[in-house]
Amino acid sequence: MPKLISLIGMQDVLKTVDFIDRSDGTIVFRTCAKERSKVILQLGTSDPDRALKAAKLLENDVAGVDVNMGCPKEFSIKGGMGAALLSNPDKACSILKNLVRNLAIPVTCKIRVLDTIEETVELSKKLSECGIAALAVHGRMRHERPQHSNRNDFIKKVSEVVPVPLIANGGSKEIENYSDFEKFKIATGCSSVMVARAAEWNCSIFRPEGKLPLTDVIKAYLHYAIDYDNAPANCKYCIQNMLQDLQETEEGKALLKAQTLEQISAVWGLDNYYRLKEAEYRAKGILDRWEVKPINETKRRKVITDDSNSDDDTKELRCAFIRNLYPADSDLPKTRLMVYARRKGLEQPKYISSQSDKLFKSIVVFNNQKYSSSYWEKNRRWAEQTAALVCLCYEGVIDKVALESNGSIK
Repeated sequence: MPKLISLIGMQDVLKTVDFIDRSDGTIVFRTCAKERSKVILQLGTSDPDRALKAAKLLENDVAGVDVNMGCPKEFSIKGGMGAALLSNPDKACSILKNLVRNLAIPVTCKIRVLDTIEETVELSKKLSECGIAALAVHGRMRHERPQHSNRNDFIKKVSEVVPVPLIANGGSKEIENYSDFEKFKIATGCSSVMVARAAEWNCSIFRPEGKLPLTDVIKAYLHYAIDYDNAPANCKYCIQNMLQDLQETEEGKALLKAQTLEQISAVWGLDNYYRLKEAEYRAKGILDRWEVKPINETKRRKVITDDSNSDDDTKELRCAFIRNLYPADSDLPKTRLMVYARRKGLEQPKYISSQSDKLFKSIVVFNNQKYSSSYWEKNRRWAEQTAALVCLCYEGVIDKVALESNGSIK
């Protein structure tokens, strides 16, 4: 498991609870007190003890724990998780029983239907006897995908025999408006409905008054993302799901190129709002990814080259490499520094890289001077590009103000 710790995340700023991989500063999960009674932690697991260890980390910050026994993805199946548990009911039950016995919050699970109604009913009964609070049934088989029809008749039969509340799943193709929830619920005989893709496409589907325009939903989402310092990659993924077949629009193409939260916000005219919030948070002392350093940095640093890595005389800037700012290979900082050295008749730059945990830092030696960034990157190639960028800035090839304006320097 990642080296996670639970801590109050920027208590006076964001008022969140953050679970952080301390080896690289990645926020694995962020929540808040307002969400505690609403958020369910879903686990992909094949091990009862490991599942409990993970659930215990978040037990006080979520409303319940769900075990995903329906995911058909290859990575999940190979790990014995997800839909692989459908063919291993004894292990599935041991996971559920271990969680139910040792957690103070409700435990549920989600399955897919099996080859026959009878097999599906038998498995559902067995799982419901583990003490779970509810069972969700997706009406497609393990090998089926969204283009296949949902077997509502399978789900309905299960709902007639299991003693726990049943949640119907797999009806996104049938659910286009709020009123469709009730239709799906009646068709499956379930006590409630679970929906994923329809909600990802436009979360205002839960409004009885009707859905909002997609642009309004995206802007509202971005406001939340900015307010809670959401990860850019997560924002991009969520908005791409909302856009669906609009990927080729002007906004869709701009989103594809965006890499930072500021760039994503700019697509919908919220970049000023982002900058104001960022300034506000930094004034209040918020720490972000830029401040992350490896655990026990000086003790655990692994030098990748054989050269000395003493950086006492290294010139540093608080600089990061933002890949989409350099569309062509000739624009890359390392390429520009190589060309600059050749034009000046100087020896080619030499890179000395180090790794600690999942983070990398590089020093470039150029014209008898060392340059580096105080920012740790997530791969060696980007760390070298960052070091070259710092060198180019000190050499006057790139303007520092330009780097500040595009977000490379903070």
